[in-house]
Amino acid sequence: MQLFGQKKHLINRDNLEQILNDCKKGDRHAQKAVYDFLAPKMTALCLRYMGDRDSAEDVLQDGFVTLYSKLGSYLGEGSFEGWARKIFVNTALMSLRKNDALKQSEDVDAARDIASPEPTVLDRLSYAELTRLVASLPPGFRTVFNMYVVEGYSHREIAGELGISEVTSRSQLMRAKAMLQEKIKNL
Repeated sequence: MQLFGQKKHLINRDNLEQILNDCKKGDRHAQKAVYDFLAPKMTALCLRYMGDRDSAEDVLQDGFVTLYSKLGSYLGEGSFEGWARKIFVNTALMSLRKNDALKQSEDVDAARDIASPEPTVLDRLSYAELTRLVASLPPGFRTVFNMYVVEGYSHREIAGELGISEVTSRSQLMRAKAMLQEKIKNL
């Protein structure tokens, strides 16, 4: 397909391997195709972790730089999108660590008085409203919430990635859920 005199790549299962090989060779059109393919989903991921558009865009850009530089390590095993997702999550976590955003941890003793959320509260929220509420959480709470609820990390994995204890990870998740519950009640 031609677009303004240049090749335009559309990624699908049949041409992914070729486009990735072209990317490894520095082909700008192939790199643009990978960007176009991943950017919408990875932007949403970055927004969930960072909480604001400017920080998310910085992380997105850093994530693509890392992705292109590590493309040679993708062996075609498993989902390319899943492989890329890990890069963007790690890039967001590095940014949060660099800014000490994860230092706002509380242990489980501080979270004991938290009530469990009502089972039907989330049914009334739109995806956009829920995303906005998650983005408004403090960075430490938001990070653990995203890693556990959205990405499916275990508390052990979260603890290892963030340099916190498993107890702190659980506490952060409980506090995040409690804060979300309170924000939902106030809507």
